Amino acid sequence: MSDESKEEKVDPPEPAQKENHETRLYQDIKSTQWPIIYSPEYNIGFLGLEKLHPFDAGKWGKVYNFLKDAEMIRDDTTVRAIEATERDLLVVHTKGYINNLKWSINVAAITEVPPVAFLPNFIVQRKVLRPFRYQTGGTILAGKLAQERGWAINIGGGFHHCSADRGGGFCAYADITLSIKFMFDRLEGIAKILIIDLDAHQGNGHERDFMNDERVYIMDVYNRGIYPHDGFAKRAIKRKVELSHFTDDTTYLALVDRHTSEALEEFQPDAVIYNAGTDILEGDPLGNLSISAQGIIERDRLVFSHVRSRNIPIFMVTSGGYQRSTARIIADSILNLKQLGLIGCKEAENAPKPRIRIPRSQSEGFLARIKRNCQSQPETNPIEANSGGCSSLAES
Repeated sequence: MSDESKEEKVDPPEPAQKENHETRLYQDIKSTQWPIIYSPEYNIGFLGLEKLHPFDAGKWGKVYNFLKDAEMIRDDTTVRAIEATERDLLVVHTKGYINNLKWSINVAAITEVPPVAFLPNFIVQRKVLRPFRYQTGGTILAGKLAQERGWAINIGGGFHHCSADRGGGFCAYADITLSIKFMFDRLEGIAKILIIDLDAHQGNGHERDFMNDERVYIMDVYNRGIYPHDGFAKRAIKRKVELSHFTDDTTYLALVDRHTSEALEEFQPDAVIYNAGTDILEGDPLGNLSISAQGIIERDRLVFSHVRSRNIPIFMVTSGGYQRSTARIIADSILNLKQLGLIGCKEAENAPKPRIRIPRSQSEGFLARIKRNCQSQPETNPIEANSGGCSSLAES
């Protein structure tokens, strides 16, 4: 937590990576793939430690499976995220910060799961940080796909409490900042980016990173009474909407509708990043707001309607949400966007199902039939058996 009166830092530290590098994250996708990004590696699970934090560490897989069950997507029509490498991360993060993550006690503080401090770091890297690196890779790719397709969704990401040199609030990598840096450096026509952060918590990570960057306009709608109380980071917010505990649908949706429209008119961005946290849901133990499931679905519709009607690329990350019901709500919201025509991909919807290749052991071809017939013959002496064509044909 920071206090505005005590904070003297103005500029974020310079990242170690100074120029573009070769990266696998900006992959090309097929026309028959939705710009929806996911990997089974997103999900966190190790000895039940993930249950010590209120976050549903398997939320991302549940969202993906709900969309599959609704027959919107298939494995072959969605995009698999690639893990961000250290070189990718150094585009924003300092070398010192990356090295700090090699100490399990530091990761325990960031994830707010104290027992992580006692685990060997190689386990922490693989079971805790690796899923975050995959989600970060997905967010970076989403920027590219949004420009190409008009929209994209990363079923994960939104680590808005992490900045270049510090993590916190279950956020270990600054995926939003990284995606923006990649877009500015690698995509033509992207000179101004709007962040619409509608997670219940203030997005102090990206705010610190873009404190003095006029190319980035931040609209943040959050509960003023909860973590992180970062007064210094608030200076970076161009459109600040502070909510009270238990704000309801009527008040909330009116504010989102008006401020989204006004931010787009005022800034006229080349792309929009939408941090769509579901911790605004009534009953969330950390968000302390009173928005219904239908209110969340309507909120997402409002944002996509305003942005898509202006032909501005937008991509969504799923961010916070600390109830088991949020996965279903996220999936229902995405399905609603599709039903309303705010997102779509005809090629993916009409893509033929891939052929199921039956393993050789499950199909009986010509050679296999010969071998079976030979094996069913009465025994002969070894010389006679080897003189026929069965063995050689079966082995050829």
